[in-house]
Amino acid sequence: MAETDKPASLSNPKISDDDHGLPDQAVGNISIVRYKKPDAKAPKVVVPIVRSDIMYSSVQVLHEGGENNLHAHTGMDGLWFVLKGRVRFYDKDNQVIGEFGEHEGVHIPRNVAYWFERVGEEPLEILQVEAIDRRVTNRRVDYEEKKASYVNLKSISGASQPA
Repeated sequence: MAETDKPASLSNPKISDDDHGLPDQAVGNISIVRYKKPDAKAPKVVVPIVRSDIMYSSVQVLHEGGENNLHAHTGMDGLWFVLKGRVRFYDKDNQVIGEFGEHEGVHIPRNVAYWFERVGEEPLEILQVEAIDRRVTNRRVDYEEKKASYVNLKSISGASQPA
């Protein structure tokens, strides 16, 4: 960052007079993130993007055999958004929730069982954004054995998989 690009001091943020009640400038640690499709060819590759105390994000790249198992999260609401390829999501009864292509996705609330698989021959690149509710214990509840082995890559930001 050039000397002239440094932000002003944020120790005493000014609260604006608009209806939002938010500081005029952001307060806290800002993370710049980048994603590049990894060269790894495992059935599933997880590329962590960023993690905070209330949010987690990664990109999952699925090749043949990279589908996941029927499971739910007790403390996370998830957004799944297709960057490349196609995905099909299923509910607890193996009924199709939806099939999604590039720039489409689905929100899965906490405690809702689901699983998904890649559709077609093209590798799937899907953005995962999870909101973490710290008022409850967050657990992954597996209703079936995990299907795919995966590689978890360390990102530029040093994020890690959610518990």
